[in-house]
Amino acid sequence: MITNSIFYFFVVVVGTAGEMCVSRATKAIGEVHEFTPRSIARHVGRAMTVPWMWLAIFMMAVAFFSLLGMLATAKASFVYPSTAVSYGVGALGGKFFLKEQVTAERWLGVAVICVGVVLVIIGKG
Repeated sequence: MITNSIFYFFVVVVGTAGEMCVSRATKAIGEVHEFTPRSIARHVGRAMTVPWMWLAIFMMAVAFFSLLGMLATAKASFVYPSTAVSYGVGALGGKFFLKEQVTAERWLGVAVICVGVVLVIIGKG
């Protein structure tokens, strides 16, 4: 049980933090304007020079292997819906880490998702 709680934390919080780091890294290098193989390769190369990207890769790898650990010990019908709480963590990360504007409608949507997660967790039995 405690192992699944740790895995859950890694999937939701560390995985979402990794996604926030990817966002910060890609904003640092700018948009891709040409979708040619050479241009995309150049952007990927530049992304690999940004420390946020390496942190993101590490965090997302930890989250992925934690998800595998959860799936080894819990039902997939519980694991996948319950990890949707990461949408709430993502909205918080967007607001406070990335300094994005999050509208009331988005907060309402996040709240609806989190209520759904609570229902999934209650019905775990």
